Amino acid sequence: MQDDRTLSDFMPGVAEGFKATAGAPLAADHGPVAAEEQIIDALREVYDPEIPVNLYDLGLIYNINIIPDGTVNIDMSLTAPGCPVAGEMPGDVARAVAKVPGTGEVTVTLVWEPPWTPERMSEDARLALGMI
Repeated sequence: MQDDRTLSDFMPGVAEGFKATAGAPLAADHGPVAAEEQIIDALREVYDPEIPVNLYDLGLIYNINIIPDGTVNIDMSLTAPGCPVAGEMPGDVARAVAKVPGTGEVTVTLVWEPPWTPERMSEDARLALGMI
C-alpha cells in the first residue's frame, strides 16, 4: 500500500517549501561577507530538542548558499516528516545564522528530497548516539 500523505497531513501549515527568515539586508558598505565555515559553526549551535546532536552533524543541512551581498539561503530537512518541532527548527536555524557577522537576510527552506537517512550523519554524530 502506497502512503501518499505529505507533511501537511501530519503538521498542517508546515510542508516542503516552508520558509523561515531572519536578519536584514546588509548596508552597501557592509565589509566582508561571512564565510561558509562561520555559517557551519553557527549551525553547530542548533540542536534538535529530542536528539543531543547539532543539526549540521545530524546531516539535516542540505545546502548553504552565500550570496556576495551577505544573503544566506539554506535548505534543510528533518529526521522525520512528523517531527514535533518541524515548524520551529527552520526559524531556529535562520536566527542562529543571522547572528554571524557578515550575514544579511537568512532564508531557511524546509525540503524533503532527498529524504534524510542516518547515513547523512557525521562520524561525530554517530559516535555521540552510540551508532559506532
